[in-house]
Amino acid sequence: MYTTVNEDGVLNNYATEPQVYCAEYPAIWEQRKYAIQSVFATLIVSSLILVAFSVS
Repeated sequence: MYTTVNEDGVLNNYATEPQVYCAEYPAIWEQRKYAIQSVFATLIVSSLILVAFSVS
């Protein structure tokens, strides 16, 4: 942890910053997995909305 002291004697603690890196573009199989997850998420949300409308 990085600590500084100002003129009044007040300590300021700074967290260590993580190493920065560039993200890589997802591979084809990862893109396909994200598409399948989005389909299931859309089905779940739409079914919850339909149930809410049918109950009310």
